[in-house]
Amino acid sequence: MTTYKVDLPPPASRLVLIVGDGLRADKLYQLHSDESGQQITKAPFLRDIILNHGTFGVSHTRVPTESRPGHVAIIAGFYEDVSAVTKGWKANPVEFDSVFNQSRHTWSFGSPDILPMFADGASDPNKVETFMYGHESENFAEDAKGLDIWVFDQLAQLLTNSSFNAKLYQQLHDDQIVIFLHLLGLDTNGHAYGPHSKEYMDNIKVVDEGINKTVRLIEEYYEHDGKTSYVFTADHGMSNRGNHGDGHPDNTRTPIIAWGAGVNKPNKTHPSGHDEFSADWHLDEVQRNDILQADIAPFMASLIGINYPVNSVGELPLAYLDNTPLFKAQSLFVNAKEISEQYQVKYELKKRTEIMFKPFVPLSNPTHNREILLSKIQGLIDSEQYEEAEVICEILIQLSLEGLRYFQTYDWLMLRSIVTVGYLGWIFYSLKYTLKEYCLSNNSLSNNSYKHSDSIAKYINILAIISLAILISIMYVQESPATYYTYVIFAVCFCWDSLLDYKIFTESCKLALGSRSPFILIGYIIGHIIALEIFVYSYFERSILSGCFVLGALWPLIMPSSFRSENKLLLFYWSMSCLASGIFTLLPVEKGEDILLVVYGGILILITGINSMVKSTKYITGKDHDSKTMIIFQLSLVALSIIIVYDTTNKLKSRAGLPVLNQYIAWIILGISTATPFFYGLRRKQHYLKRLTTISLAFAPLFVILSISYEVLFYYFLTQTLLFWLEIERKLFLLEQSKQKQQEQESYRKLEMRDSRISLIFLFFIKVGFFGTGNVASLGSFSLQSVYRLTTIFNPFLMGGLLILKILIPFFIVSSVFYILNKSIRLSPFSLFLLVLSISDIMTLNFFYLVRDDGSWLEIGTTISHFVISSLFVLFMILLFLLSEVLVGKVIIPEDEEKEKKGEKND
Repeated sequence: MTTYKVDLPPPASRLVLIVGDGLRADKLYQLHSDESGQQITKAPFLRDIILNHGTFGVSHTRVPTESRPGHVAIIAGFYEDVSAVTKGWKANPVEFDSVFNQSRHTWSFGSPDILPMFADGASDPNKVETFMYGHESENFAEDAKGLDIWVFDQLAQLLTNSSFNAKLYQQLHDDQIVIFLHLLGLDTNGHAYGPHSKEYMDNIKVVDEGINKTVRLIEEYYEHDGKTSYVFTADHGMSNRGNHGDGHPDNTRTPIIAWGAGVNKPNKTHPSGHDEFSADWHLDEVQRNDILQADIAPFMASLIGINYPVNSVGELPLAYLDNTPLFKAQSLFVNAKEISEQYQVKYELKKRTEIMFKPFVPLSNPTHNREILLSKIQGLIDSEQYEEAEVICEILIQLSLEGLRYFQTYDWLMLRSIVTVGYLGWIFYSLKYTLKEYCLSNNSLSNNSYKHSDSIAKYINILAIISLAILISIMYVQESPATYYTYVIFAVCFCWDSLLDYKIFTESCKLALGSRSPFILIGYIIGHIIALEIFVYSYFERSILSGCFVLGALWPLIMPSSFRSENKLLLFYWSMSCLASGIFTLLPVEKGEDILLVVYGGILILITGINSMVKSTKYITGKDHDSKTMIIFQLSLVALSIIIVYDTTNKLKSRAGLPVLNQYIAWIILGISTATPFFYGLRRKQHYLKRLTTISLAFAPLFVILSISYEVLFYYFLTQTLLFWLEIERKLFLLEQSKQKQQEQESYRKLEMRDSRISLIFLFFIKVGFFGTGNVASLGSFSLQSVYRLTTIFNPFLMGGLLILKILIPFFIVSSVFYILNKSIRLSPFSLFLLVLSISDIMTLNFFYLVRDDGSWLEIGTTISHFVISSLFVLFMILLFLLSEVLVGKVIIPEDEEKEKKGEKND
């Protein structure tokens, strides 16, 4: 694409960009009480700039509120796709233009996680120089102010070095240069202690002092030539619990302060822009000028007279510019040409490839298009009608952005239709396979009664081939990406295969109904759909799961009276456990650290484990004499993990750092305990309760180590509820079997209509695992404090991996219980899993249509997260099944063992 810049002398020769990583706007601008109760500011220098020398406001970011997308928006002027959150620490997932790339030379100082992404992507590798500290410096157990002090010191050293380095001196005195200071201390202290902490607020003071000294140093170095522009902002904010990533306003509202050459002084004549958010800042006497984060890039390019980044969609904030009317109009004109150029490229591409092309109407009128508007703007500037030119520029920018949006979503209707058909086809295909393999009897399959006649099959085949050919031809002509072909092929193939075997569904319905009314089946289907819709709503409102737990506690009331009378104690425990588990989805996801709750949860696990060991004689065989030893060993690891967590947390609170001995012990516990179920008891038969005890105790120490509040209590009650559910379903099955006069001879029975209840309850427990202690759909609902017992050195992959492992632990228990239940009620190992998979994509289809690209960034990010989670559910379920098969191993089901013994006697 063509590059554009203002062909007028720029106000500044150099730009100093300072980014306070993770700085919330309100925390910088607010006044705070000192020890005497007096209201003071933590940033007196920046506040003085706001009141007397520059322009300020709030920079509104977009999701994901992570470091990479935030810096790309600031420096390149465009917003990466939300999927960039998965590439947050990858150097260059996509190539892009930036202010650094267009500058004559850039010096950048700061984190090794941020600087390389702009240096490696520069057109000239020598254009962007980086000065970085080591990864080991990013330690959450230490006060991170030193990281920011290091950055300021390195810049001072660079300026000092230029006195005896002629080349460096010349580069520093060139025009169109950029100095970039990345201050990570705020983000690190925010993660470690939270944005309300003393450490975070003291870090703001350090940043303010550092900026004050740096500005004085630069002004003295350049002899106060008035050619330096300064911009201070942040890449993202920080939630109250010290996280970021989602679209919460605390994460999307960041400060923006600009001063120096070419920047407006404070507007005190008619100050405006203030609202409830800024009510306690006490800055009402000056105007607040809010911008979008991408607007910073063209603003910086205008100040030093470089080409605007070609990918920028930012709109030049004229309120920040202090220059002649001609310069302002020309700057906005260049902005309009650069953005409309992107529209034109997209327009030409779609026009060339679309079969029935529909242009963007507002810019396709012969009397109102890009060329005419550009010509009109130029004419207004030539005739010195600058304000009128600015108005037309803003209109062209807005229309160009709307046009870009129009072409980006041009294929939505077709894609949504194909994807919808694909999902429906997959639902019916997977359900058909499940019914065929695990529902219909062998006799029904052998007579091929479900097959079509050759003529009908022929028509279906022809229809499928024609549909596929037409759709692929359209994709080819439109030069669609390879993923579009995948959508089409899967949609056609799934529907084609399901239509060929439609009689499988009718035969299954007949088998399920027997002599009963068809309204019973319809009621079952409607009931299941309602249950799935409730699960969908639980993604938005966790308390729905608490309501489901209450219904579960009342479940015994509709059980057979004979069953209730024989299992009073079991059903009482089940109801109490359901009510206790339901508490956790009512608790807020933003939980602070409470080590006592972790200890109490660990003690409950110890008490229950000891009780299990005492009663284990009922299900320990002679070949399993070392079981008590193993339980004692596992309980010892749980106890040790409680001690380590308690001691480490107190050490961290006292700022003594992470004790090395505690860290090593925690890693050893994690390794040994997690490996236990994979090495102990897999090659020999164990009673199913003994095996589940081993599995639950194996992951308990890891959960204790990675917990900061009520998570361990959740793990305990969820495990108990699952065990009670297993026992209830087993006993209900045995009761049903005892009522049948003729016992089945096969090892595995076929799926029945009542088994769908089990699949729904399993799906419910999976949802509880997702949302029991947080909101998996929100990146900010899990605290990094959870990993500080294992590491405090910043490592996104290691820390992220540990958090994911913590999230997955409840699923390991759920899948293991489900696997044993599947075996206990004599179903084929994969049958119920497949049944769950068959119905779960009904929820995915819901989330597909709930995805939003308008509204608040919190709403947009949440809906996208929900869809991604639900889409990955199929793969997740398969992995859970495989893992549960490995974890459970060979277990003894008492009824099966008795049956085997009877068979041996008969032989």
